Amino acid sequence: MSKPIQYSNEPLGDMELIPDFLPSPEELALKQKNTKITISLSAESVAYFKEVAKKHHMQYQKMIRQLLDEYVAHQKGAKARSQRTQKTRR
Repeated sequence: MSKPIQYSNEPLGDMELIPDFLPSPEELALKQKNTKITISLSAESVAYFKEVAKKHHMQYQKMIRQLLDEYVAHQKGAKARSQRTQKTRR
């Protein structure tokens, strides 16, 4: 174990008070509700996500979830664009 810190009563010098920059607990709360599912993936896919996640120091399940969320957002945008294009053709 390291030696205990010896504190002295010395002046600390000039201090600057900085504003609180941390987000509130409400801002930290998850914004989306997740639903647990069971899914079977190929061993090759799981191995790929585990390898990439390890390189980026994150969980592979989170990477898969983000990929699916991005896909859904893209598809929703594509569907909305398609509907607008169809309306302008009429």
